[in-house]
Amino acid sequence: MTPSSDAPAVIGTDTTLDEALPGDVLARLRERAAVHDREGTFPEADLAELRERGWLRLFVPADAGGAGWGLERVAAAQSRLAEAAPATALAIGMHLVWTGVAAVLRARGDRSLDLVLEDAARDELFAFGVSEPGNDLVLGDSVTVAEPTGDGGYRFTGTKTSTSLSPAWTRLGVFGRDDHDPAAPLLVHGFVHRDQPGHESLDDWDAIGMRATQSHTTRLTGVEVPAARIARSIPLGSSDDALVGAVFLVFETLVAAVYRGVARRAVQLAVEAATTRTSRRAGGAPLADDAVVRWRVAEAAMAVDGLEPQVDAVARDVDALVDHGADWPRLVVGLKTRVTDTARAVVDQAVAVAGGASYRTSSELGRLQRDVLAGRFHPSSPDSAHATVAARLLGPAGRA
Repeated sequence: MTPSSDAPAVIGTDTTLDEALPGDVLARLRERAAVHDREGTFPEADLAELRERGWLRLFVPADAGGAGWGLERVAAAQSRLAEAAPATALAIGMHLVWTGVAAVLRARGDRSLDLVLEDAARDELFAFGVSEPGNDLVLGDSVTVAEPTGDGGYRFTGTKTSTSLSPAWTRLGVFGRDDHDPAAPLLVHGFVHRDQPGHESLDDWDAIGMRATQSHTTRLTGVEVPAARIARSIPLGSSDDALVGAVFLVFETLVAAVYRGVARRAVQLAVEAATTRTSRRAGGAPLADDAVVRWRVAEAAMAVDGLEPQVDAVARDVDALVDHGADWPRLVVGLKTRVTDTARAVVDQAVAVAGGASYRTSSELGRLQRDVLAGRFHPSSPDSAHATVAARLLGPAGRA
């Protein structure tokens, strides 16, 4: 890989988290987050500021102009970002999934996604075009048609839902099913460039939370991906492909990192409410003196304390090339499920401390109540995660 020709980013190999996202940057991100949530707009200024700092290059090798960070450091950075702007963190996390997958594969000797790191070094923005209506198998199958062009490339036709970064992506990772040989169907992964014809954003994102992600539906109408941008052709039913495994490792860990940040911020807001609100029933004493309030704040803080090492440990094992073998799927889906469930519980405790003020649309905690609900909808869903863990421990259901 060759270094980017752009100016050096703020974030480098030795940059600390405080330097990567200092207090003044976090304050601006938090202030804008309220506006984007209220107006349902895309955080263009956030993206511009983060791009300038080098956020899109966190996984890019240092000798190519990136920070060269591993998954543990990127997850920590994403949690810090999510403390200020959860929707921005979740959206840009989709770019980091693709670049993280490329870095994870590269560290294991697989250079098939180096094109992703090369484009990221030029600050191209990657989006994740995977989710499909009616496909609960996620990466295990596809209802998008992948039609061979005869020269190693493919035309993709289908519908992708929840395409975060829809207004701004320049590269879209897509996959579809090639049935030209009915006896040996393939699942094909490739990358669309935004300036190509054959794709359309439906501008239909109207969610109650994580509104700034602007995760519109994308319609593919025969968009062509040349052979040079086809990353994988995987036999249907294959469960051990390195790309698919890397997607689950990085996606689940970075999603968990975002909701860890949401939970951290909820505790901060609970402490703020407890120390600034008073009780007439208690003669004007601060709520922080109330035994129930103290228990709620402590319960929330202990829950977050329990999340911290879980996210760090999984990410650290990925970076260290630890081979958990067939246990990896259950470890990462379990992590994502525990973190998102815990984050919802922590936000609920904070709401109980803050009281009715948190029910207002102008309340940051009110926004977190809505944002945190999105956690259950990211793959793997709670039902799917439990099925994965059960299958690993008990074997497949319905055995004779």
